Amino acid sequence: MRTLLEALADVRDDVDFEHEQALVEDGLIDSLDLTRIIMALDEAFDVHIPAGEIEPENFNSARAMLDLVHAVQKR
Repeated sequence: MRTLLEALADVRDDVDFEHEQALVEDGLIDSLDLTRIIMALDEAFDVHIPAGEIEPENFNSARAMLDLVHAVQKR
């Protein structure tokens, strides 16, 4: 989780990624942020997030993002 939180802080250091549970739903991150987050996940975890996985529920919290990374790594 630490690696993820560090990568997310590089994207937006003004968002509490550790505690927020509705990042997309509450408008705390926008489409540009989402693009930057996907790039950060790719770099930090050496994964490619498929377009079909880019759904709001996969990016509403750091836990959801980490679960997505783990799911993609298992494929």
